[in-house]
Amino acid sequence: MAEVLKPAHFPTVRAWVDGWVISRNAPRPVPEPWGLRVDVGLPGHVARHVVAAPTPDVLRRLTATITAPGTWLKLCAPAEAVAPLLPPPWTVKDREFMMTARLTRHAPPPEPPPGYALAVTTRAGVTAARLLTAAGEVAARGQFAVAGATAVVDQVETAPGHRRRGLGTVVMRTLAARAAARGARTGVLVATAEGQALYETLGWTLHTPMTAAVLTHP
Repeated sequence: MAEVLKPAHFPTVRAWVDGWVISRNAPRPVPEPWGLRVDVGLPGHVARHVVAAPTPDVLRRLTATITAPGTWLKLCAPAEAVAPLLPPPWTVKDREFMMTARLTRHAPPPEPPPGYALAVTTRAGVTAARLLTAAGEVAARGQFAVAGATAVVDQVETAPGHRRRGLGTVVMRTLAARAAARGARTGVLVATAEGQALYETLGWTLHTPMTAAVLTHP
């Protein structure tokens, strides 16, 4: 496959992948002419191919080469631009948004709402923040891993019974403050449409739209 020129946003995409594999304890990414490959090795998620410049030629060659079901594409483009270029049995699953934010060491530490306790742990390069109920249940959580000067925020979620109480904001601000204290200057994450709205209120901005697609069968 001919080499593809990497767009200006590729360093951010590379940092996101580097941090994601640390966060998920996945193998290191493998450079490919069209982007990066991660051999995840999980059922339904055999591998993921991150394509920073999903041109028609790149997608045509890539989809003609990949045959393993459970292989994912993470394409740095909106769904309406790439979905018509994916032949069956490739299925577009999610519209996503890569977002970035500047991190500051002087951000005030957040306080959890009444009835919740904040627990922060670091293990194997991954810092996790959890908001716990009085019974010890996890009401909200998130984590990050640092790749160079970039903190990659991952797996941010709030349990259904605890939403709309500001818990996601506390988790995000905690992660940002801890990452800045570790020397990270920039944060990057990939959000769902629902998460994008929250992150925008916290100062995160769109870096590039993304589309997730999976090969469902050979």
